[in-house]
Amino acid sequence: MPHQEQVMVHGNLCAPGPPNNAGYNSNPVPVIIQTESRDKWSKKMDFLLSVIGFAVDLGNVWRFPYICYQNGGGAFLIPYVLMAVFGGVPLFYMELALGQFHRTGAISIWKHICPIFKGIGFAICIIALYVSFYYNTIIAWALFYFYSSFSSTLPWTSCDNAWNTENCTNYFGKDNVTWTNYSRSPAEEFYTRNVLAVHESSGLGDVGYIRWQLMLCLFLIFTIVYFSLWKGVKTSGKVVWVTATLPYVVLLILMIRGATLPGAWKGVVFYLNPKWEKLKETSVWVDAAAQIFFSLGPGFGVLLALSSYNPFNNNCYRDAIVTSLVNCLTSFVSGFVIFTVLGYMAEQRNVNVEDVARDKGPSLLFITYPEAIANMVGSTFFAIIFFVMMITLGLDSTVRIHLQTKFGTLFNVTFFINLLFLFCKGGAYVVKLLEEFGVGSPIIAIVFLEATAVSWFYGINRFSNDIKSMLGYTPGLFWKVCWVAISPAFLAVSLNKDPLTLFDYEFPDWSITVGYIIGASSFMWIPIYMVYKLVWTPGSLKQRLAVCLRPERTLPDIHTDSMGLSPIP
Repeated sequence: MPHQEQVMVHGNLCAPGPPNNAGYNSNPVPVIIQTESRDKWSKKMDFLLSVIGFAVDLGNVWRFPYICYQNGGGAFLIPYVLMAVFGGVPLFYMELALGQFHRTGAISIWKHICPIFKGIGFAICIIALYVSFYYNTIIAWALFYFYSSFSSTLPWTSCDNAWNTENCTNYFGKDNVTWTNYSRSPAEEFYTRNVLAVHESSGLGDVGYIRWQLMLCLFLIFTIVYFSLWKGVKTSGKVVWVTATLPYVVLLILMIRGATLPGAWKGVVFYLNPKWEKLKETSVWVDAAAQIFFSLGPGFGVLLALSSYNPFNNNCYRDAIVTSLVNCLTSFVSGFVIFTVLGYMAEQRNVNVEDVARDKGPSLLFITYPEAIANMVGSTFFAIIFFVMMITLGLDSTVRIHLQTKFGTLFNVTFFINLLFLFCKGGAYVVKLLEEFGVGSPIIAIVFLEATAVSWFYGINRFSNDIKSMLGYTPGLFWKVCWVAISPAFLAVSLNKDPLTLFDYEFPDWSITVGYIIGASSFMWIPIYMVYKLVWTPGSLKQRLAVCLRPERTLPDIHTDSMGLSPIP
């Protein structure tokens, strides 16, 4: 534990001004001065690549293209950009600034902001567990595909395998093939029957036994994550040079290859063709808000953790703008990678692109795209690099999540054992339940409370002056208005729940109840901690509220001299 010294100051720590300004508490604020410095990134680029690696994940590759064409094609870019400018980027900037100024993690930071909201930190850690469950499962599936790709003929190319059924229909290179509602491609049956084996499970009530092949993949993933975090940011900062840059090389190769396929232009037209009437639908704006939020990733505690290792005077404003632009452009470019291939598949099936592009989520990554790759010249090479890209995208995000939660070895073992449940033959249904209820609405609600606590309880003026102490200037009016009003409203709009379906399986009513319990398992820590804090704080109710709402102030990289408090030059 670093040695700490406590002093008392009034009002702002960074600039002179009356203590009764809006957003300030006139009472003395306890200040914690840390005399031992926190670890720092070896290079500025280590930090930028780490943030980009976390923000740019599998969702950029599959979710944005699907959401874009579903909601009006090119017309969807209008609500997407507006939601990014007024909602996503301000929240992204807020978290980078909070982490850099207070230089601490998602739980302990709340004693410096508003102690009664510390339950938000606990809730974030629970959600980080659910996200890790989801990402580690997807990465293990991708690793299984990666191993299966090392063959002269990819195993999802034909219908001549032991797992195939009479519904398997291979239409590539054949004439007069009839595609019906009962038809299943070789890639679909490889995914559902050989990888997941969901046909041997009747649903959530009968998940079956563990698939040992996937268990081995999971063990290898955990080994990689462990050694990536062996020495904290010093190790992860080096790993990210591979995991954050390699996906861009692969995306470029796949985009060039996709553009040369017959029928690729159909997919591009379908992707970008604007349907302006869609902008009148509320669901389009809700999807835009949800997409930009989950793409940039505020609220998971990762941005707080990553920026806490920055130097105190690092330009976090510029970092927020650059990394947000990279994230959004990656999503847009990924659309061309996906839809050139979908156009090619539509050409081969002799159907419309919308009939090919019905799959979304992991199915797009594990069925649709592998099916197209299997019928390309050089299919083995393109399959290998595609699944390498998926593995590195997933690893980047899961490593950042493990970094911010600081899991111990014993906890990792327990985590591994619990995660094995997702690799049963019905584990895909459990993964879907976690994806929908464990992460979606709870994280949006939590970030809504986070933005409210910072803007209204901590005080927008105090927060702005924290940024001034780091950057030398106060954020403009635009940022303040977004933090106080627009961004919280954007989060409220994002709260939306789609029907729960997977492989034509109808989730039973009791599973929806279980889903709500999963969602409540994270969010409940916020009111629980509020009650705990109020009960155990001595004094009258008014005094207790004053103590619970008053932050302790941390002065990173600040020393005391005979003239008072001043930054270290």
